[in-house]
Amino acid sequence: MKLNSQVGGGGGGLVEWLPTLAAVSAVFTAGYVISRLPSPFTRKRCSAVGIIPARYASSRFEGKPLALILGKPMIQRTWEQAKLATDLDHVVVATDDDRIAECCRGFGAEVIMTSETCANGTERCYEAVTKLGRKFDLVVNIQGDEPLIDPEIINGVVQALKTSSDAMFSTAVTSLKPEHASDPNRVKCIVDQQGYAIYFSRGMIPYNKKTVANPDFPYLLHLGIQCYDANFLAIYPQMTPTPLQLEEDLEQLKVLENGFKMKIIKVDHDAHGVDTPSDIESIEALMRSRHLK
Repeated sequence: MKLNSQVGGGGGGLVEWLPTLAAVSAVFTAGYVISRLPSPFTRKRCSAVGIIPARYASSRFEGKPLALILGKPMIQRTWEQAKLATDLDHVVVATDDDRIAECCRGFGAEVIMTSETCANGTERCYEAVTKLGRKFDLVVNIQGDEPLIDPEIINGVVQALKTSSDAMFSTAVTSLKPEHASDPNRVKCIVDQQGYAIYFSRGMIPYNKKTVANPDFPYLLHLGIQCYDANFLAIYPQMTPTPLQLEEDLEQLKVLENGFKMKIIKVDHDAHGVDTPSDIESIEALMRSRHLK
């Protein structure tokens, strides 16, 4: 996949910013000191595991992971895409539901059973990592409702954290159409010139004096995939929720509010997440148009 050098660069491919040389400073965060983590300049990040959190209960779409997409369960399609990511050393499904576990084992996936009390995918990923029986340097949280996730996006967030030693977290963004800039269901992101996240919001960011979307501004849409330094993941779920996180209902803001750096990659990707049963028909139509089976 071709690399570009600017956020607003045209053409296809994945955009990755070069890391700065700034070291992680020691700051207090939720009772932890970041300097307690191994120095990012002395610990090389080599191995990565992909974890697909999956739960059966959902207010908008119960049993979503098992929904069939052109004859295959959605969780299987997500797992098959993740297995194509060459920068992952291992892929597992983390679930609290026996029906999902049985389905996944049926198509060959390794399953880690996790607690029903996990509040979100991050907590489920952390619990799964503790039960894996082997250690990895990086952990990638792969959204189970993105059955068409591009393996190169997975590779991209892994490489971003491997090469940005001052960051503890990486994620991806893509272009957002100006007409969607005020949609609260589309999370926006702004990034500095070195490719680190400045802020995430459900509102239009950046905001302007005209109070309307600028058709010429390259707004960025946050994609759900997240990659964590494994040592950072061990303390991340235990951090106290922060004011901005609670106000925007965006967990990634807890990272920024506590002074951690987050590396961002920009990709050319049409988000094809499944939120409701009606989304299945759209995904299947898209797959047929691309002659995907």
